[in-house]
Amino acid sequence: MKKRTDFLVLGSGIAGLTFALKASKFGKVSVVTKAKLADTNTRYAQGGIAAVFREPDNFEKHVQDTLIAGDGCCNEEVVRMVVREAPGRIKDLIDLGVPFDKKEDGTYDLAREGGHSEYRILHHKDKTGEAIQKTLMDRVKKDRNIEIFENHFAIELLTQHHLGEVVKRNYPDLKCYGAYVADLVNQKVIAFLSKITVVATGGMGNVYLTTTNPEIATGDGIAMVYRAKGTIENMEFVQFHPTSLYDPNTRPSFLITEALRGFGAVLKNMAGENFMNRYDNRGSLAPRDIVARAIDNEMKIWGDDHVWLDCTHLNPEELKDHFPNVYEHCLARGIDITKDMIPVVPCAHYSCGGIKVDMNGQCNIDRLYALGEVSSTGLHGANRLASNSLIEAAVYAHRAAMHSDKRLKELTFEEQIPNWDYKGTTHLEEMVLITQSIKEVQMIMSNYVGIVRSDLRLERAMVRLEILYQETENLYKRSLISQKICELRNLINVGYIIIKLAKKRKESIGLHYSIDYPKKAVTEF
Repeated sequence: MKKRTDFLVLGSGIAGLTFALKASKFGKVSVVTKAKLADTNTRYAQGGIAAVFREPDNFEKHVQDTLIAGDGCCNEEVVRMVVREAPGRIKDLIDLGVPFDKKEDGTYDLAREGGHSEYRILHHKDKTGEAIQKTLMDRVKKDRNIEIFENHFAIELLTQHHLGEVVKRNYPDLKCYGAYVADLVNQKVIAFLSKITVVATGGMGNVYLTTTNPEIATGDGIAMVYRAKGTIENMEFVQFHPTSLYDPNTRPSFLITEALRGFGAVLKNMAGENFMNRYDNRGSLAPRDIVARAIDNEMKIWGDDHVWLDCTHLNPEELKDHFPNVYEHCLARGIDITKDMIPVVPCAHYSCGGIKVDMNGQCNIDRLYALGEVSSTGLHGANRLASNSLIEAAVYAHRAAMHSDKRLKELTFEEQIPNWDYKGTTHLEEMVLITQSIKEVQMIMSNYVGIVRSDLRLERAMVRLEILYQETENLYKRSLISQKICELRNLINVGYIIIKLAKKRKESIGLHYSIDYPKKAVTEF
């Protein structure tokens, strides 16, 4: 079965839906999402979206904050472009109806987060991502040029490989013609033929045991593009959010927004010491990589499973007003944040690397764009500055839509793509084979490829992951397509890339810290 569409968008977060809305002015758009439209990483973003809005802030301050957080690995041209275009993209969201919080005088209430030198974070209470997601979904559902396919799972990208050619890395003039997509309800595979394909599938947090990401974040886009011979970079830089609520029985882990520390909350160890001042002169407002490693070290010193985030000295009513989601969630677990300290622990949160793209969001495979967390634009470098992710997605979705429109008329559908081949596959009777393998992948990555790494740990992880890879590929080839086996396959691919790139980096920089190479490499000229 085949379906044709001008624009095929894989993913329904801020990047995918923003692109869809803008591209719908130029042609027909199909939005494919493996769960419901609302099941995205965007919806879980609490803190906000960063942009320069008023003095004493300015573009140069935002640029420098981003470059400092990125630890020398950012593309400065990209940073300046995103910072410069950010206010315009915020205006687009406001025009769509996103209800960012305002003060009594009508001006926007700007927050400050770790690594930022000024107040520049627009927010909607502590549910900013949810507000953006809802607004975009409402608009997409009303757009007659956009067709939504929920419960549809993208399996593979279509390239010359599917025309019978032998495609290897650095294949000349590699093109994307769409994707094979599994209809999870009717259990059939559709060949979506498209003129332009957009991968906006979000993050890969579930490659680790504990993550703030929803269960849908299994690195699908990165794995698909990697298998299609696209370029992947900087995957060793996995950001662990310093403060997720310590609750070992809950998945995903509940994120305690960084804005709470910007509001005045302070990290403390088991002795009640404000320990962050020993690690960085910015204290609890240091960038995430520094805070996460500091917490990890304090936990090892004290032999405990968490540290504390103390809000008890702050105004109770203002605390509840600004952070109702955090307050209510903690209260439901017996923690009154106006009176009790919050147990927190670092948790896999965000990938600063991904599919390498240019300044229009296009990767090395022609007709293919990658937007949002799945991409590596050069903005984040070795460590993401808080609240830069949502604005990156908005800026690149706009640029990709404008760029792809210019190409649409010259492109045609590749009609020679075959339908999905079901031959030789059967239903998998023992689902335990997959669920157990997923747990093993997560254990390997958490124990050996976490906040602190070593050559020995990385080598051990690679050896164990290779066994799982071989087992899974054999299982995949003889099984009918299911979401779980595809997700397992993708998690293994992503884990492999993280380990491979971590092994190649012989230094400690940003989010990659190795006890064998504790210092940043010095470049000699």
